[in-house]
Amino acid sequence: MDNALNITTPAMVVSVVIPCFRAEKTIRTVVEDIPDFIANIYCINDASDDNLAQVLDALESENPRVRVLTHGQNQGVGGAVITGYKAAVSEGSDIIVKVDSDAQMDTKLIKPLIQPIIDGNADYVKGNRFFDIESVSAMPITRLIGNAGLSFLSKLSTGYWHLFDPTNGFTAIHAEVARILPLQKLHKRYFFESDMLFRLSTLRAAVTDVPMQSIYGDEESNLQELDALIKFPVLHARNFLKRLFYNYILRDFSTASLNLIAGIALTTFGFLFGIFAWIESARLGVPATAGTVMLSALPLLVGIQMKLSFLSHDVSQSKRTPLHKSIGLLRGIVKDPDPADLISEPKPKARESL
Repeated sequence: MDNALNITTPAMVVSVVIPCFRAEKTIRTVVEDIPDFIANIYCINDASDDNLAQVLDALESENPRVRVLTHGQNQGVGGAVITGYKAAVSEGSDIIVKVDSDAQMDTKLIKPLIQPIIDGNADYVKGNRFFDIESVSAMPITRLIGNAGLSFLSKLSTGYWHLFDPTNGFTAIHAEVARILPLQKLHKRYFFESDMLFRLSTLRAAVTDVPMQSIYGDEESNLQELDALIKFPVLHARNFLKRLFYNYILRDFSTASLNLIAGIALTTFGFLFGIFAWIESARLGVPATAGTVMLSALPLLVGIQMKLSFLSHDVSQSKRTPLHKSIGLLRGIVKDPDPADLISEPKPKARESL
């Protein structure tokens, strides 16, 4: 597989973070399938109420790469990933891969997942289960419909119009970018992946998709579809408004900002004036004049055109230049790797609990 994809791994410390909850039956399979070039495997026991703790203790004693971090109280998948990120960053990781504990992710795809970061083309990479038609047809229908709808909402709230499958949890991030993320502000539950994209957008980080397949077995998701249907649109709407303010008002005021503001003002005026004129015409029984109609229609049409112009600009800004190199240069820690050292060796870590 590596030769076919022409993938190489330079001397970078790659760590895997696995948030674990009710995963006593699957976590061993996940850990044992992690490739040998991974330096550290952080398993975060998110106060699981099964026998996960015993399984993780056994894995830690058997595998020198495994480190078990334990939460006293359940913090959700986002909280568990944040704990793993902090540990990986503090201990010198260069790239951090997040893998779920339900054995639905093919860990052989870790190399192609991290390759855009290694090549300097991305700060954050995520899987996309919608690339292959056969993989999509194998997806449960509820997940298929839900992901399609959530993907569009995510495009609006994050500005990453070229991405799909925003709830995909198979991700990789450069440690320098993880270091400057406001981790304390990230959503701790199942909106974590989508909120991560929003926070990356405010940093203007470069994000890309890679094709992947999921393995659907008998495992039951802890995410309730109805709960997501109610909560996620509200959270996406909040992030959408915050993104517009951060990126087009607070940090950068441009012609796109003018198009957005003027477009909202004109469409609002045209709509409200038209409603008022229609009500007044109906009350008096007198047809509205051509001038009255134009006074409503013209601002409405011009406002819509200005919004479309803004949208076109927003879409064009979706793909960005990676920022992890410039962050590293500012910190004075970027060094050219020795071409002879292609893969870093795993480094055993001492045990620790949080």
